[in-house]
Amino acid sequence: MKILVPIKRVIDHTVKVRINSENSAIDTNNVKMAINPFDANALEEAVRLKESGKASEVITITIGTEKAQEQLRTALAMGADRAILIKSALPVDLGGIQSLDVAKTFYRIANRENPDLILMGKQSIDSDAGQTPQMLAALLGWPQSTYTSSITILEDGDEQLEVAREVDGGVETLRLKIPAVISVDLQLNKPRYARLPDIMKAKNKPLEMLEFVDLLQGSSHIKLLKVSEPPPRAPGVTLPDVDTLIDKLRHEAKVI
Repeated sequence: MKILVPIKRVIDHTVKVRINSENSAIDTNNVKMAINPFDANALEEAVRLKESGKASEVITITIGTEKAQEQLRTALAMGADRAILIKSALPVDLGGIQSLDVAKTFYRIANRENPDLILMGKQSIDSDAGQTPQMLAALLGWPQSTYTSSITILEDGDEQLEVAREVDGGVETLRLKIPAVISVDLQLNKPRYARLPDIMKAKNKPLEMLEFVDLLQGSSHIKLLKVSEPPPRAPGVTLPDVDTLIDKLRHEAKVI
């Protein structure tokens, strides 16, 4: 089984995000970047499947500038076999390369690589769109599972997967035929840290570079006008009793 794992270069989740002086974008100068956390879960699961003998190759892929090689090398150190960087000067975000263009690009790579399974994070922590996996599955015509919290390869001749996914009412269990697209949640696993020997070995693993414009000429349908911080929350108040709370909800908040 060949597994394709798309990842995204994002600001590390421990960093406090700042807006640039022009209020036009997030300031990424001298900011620690990392693999999108949900994508790290997808990569970890792919590597575990390979270690268990149920997958033969793990390929990781991203779209971005040459700086994204850092995250691809980290993915290779975590256990991926090879990497593909689709170079683009445009950001993968609002006002740049948007979800549909990303899905179309991965669709072309999937047709070239012919993976049996595509594992990816359910969303990125910067744009929070959460729609690329669904678009990619639709383009490929493959079954999909979203918000997946566990994956089991069934030992039968139909090459099926059994997955559990988080829904409002609890957990839903599905069976999918391979090939399939699965987007994963944080509950799936705990990603490993890359060890120094693996980091050194990753330097010699193949990393292919392609041009975004050669695969797809993207066109933005959204114009980003301004980036601003959310307004500060109003301070809370202490109420003497339930009747006062109900009165405020009815006459001030007007929610009842």
